[in-house]
Amino acid sequence: MKRDRTTRSGNGRHDQQTAARLKADGWTILETTGFMHLIGPLWERKVDGQYEFALATEDKHHNRRGMVQGGVMMTFADRTCGMTARYVSGKEFMATVQLDTHFVDAGQIGDILISRPRVVRSTRSLIFMSTEVSVDGRCVVMANGVFKILKGPG
Repeated sequence: MKRDRTTRSGNGRHDQQTAARLKADGWTILETTGFMHLIGPLWERKVDGQYEFALATEDKHHNRRGMVQGGVMMTFADRTCGMTARYVSGKEFMATVQLDTHFVDAGQIGDILISRPRVVRSTRSLIFMSTEVSVDGRCVVMANGVFKILKGPG
């Protein structure tokens, strides 16, 4: 998915074009609340049985250098790994125990971040996850996470 490098995301026309392109490629918006609602919208699709997630970066995601804030990319990796762990395990409640993040390259405002999480190992109480966050096939973040299966929401 190529982005329009001449327009910074955050302007209504560009956001509509990006959303239309994502929808045409089979993505649907995930309903989010709280902190994730501030970062999103998040997009999701399933390809060949594998979950994929997208985040179209906007001006609100910039750091002081004008690049995509590292915390946004970490949050995206964490959320997508946790959601995939939930989907695959069928367990509703989880908590991140550990998240190791490696920043491989910078993300530009207007990039569409793609995460393709996978289960590395699953036990009765822990799920080990891995993802690579990429932009146009270029890796920007690698992350590994451990998620604890909880009994309930508290």
